[in-house]
Amino acid sequence: MEASVTSKGDTPTGPDASETTSAADAARRAGEQGLLFTDVVRALPEDIGYRGPTVCAAAGITYRQLDYWARTGLVEPGIRAASGSGTQRLYGFRDVLVLKIVKRLLDTGVSLQQIRVAVQHLRDRGIDDLAQITLMSDGASVYECTSADEVIDLVQGGQGVFGIAVGRVWREIEGSLAELPGETPLADDGSSAATDELAARRRARTAG
Repeated sequence: MEASVTSKGDTPTGPDASETTSAADAARRAGEQGLLFTDVVRALPEDIGYRGPTVCAAAGITYRQLDYWARTGLVEPGIRAASGSGTQRLYGFRDVLVLKIVKRLLDTGVSLQQIRVAVQHLRDRGIDDLAQITLMSDGASVYECTSADEVIDLVQGGQGVFGIAVGRVWREIEGSLAELPGETPLADDGSSAATDELAARRRARTAG
């Protein structure tokens, strides 16, 4: 099947979908999986970067995967690319979020071709919009849902074998990165603007 990311409104349902799973059962199953947009997220600084080891720990991937996906353009560092000896890639929060989604899609058997299309679709959206999306997949196609009713319809119709609530992944990444070091990129004059964001976030939590 051709790779695509389909809006739920464009997704056909099977002729016997209503007989397969009732709407109430579908809603219960979607709720148990945390797919119904219950997570509240907050905006994070977009100028904080994370190095490879931190990104791998937060996204649950290996450095080999991170390096390969950067070199092939699947998920490139949004803050700073490697540009010769002595420089390291710096990934932003959005990059880490997408990397964790990629890992989950791979783990559930979605093809890399399909994942590339899904990543481009996520890349085209604003950071604020991402938290309002649930991605559903039947292993061949990825469907985008932006409301609870759309999620329930897919579960009821059988297209959604599994789902990923982006807002929930956002919260997981936020929690992981709160315990890991980040830094600001180098200033234009080449001076180091690195700072220990881990210590700053811990002080903020203690003060709060």
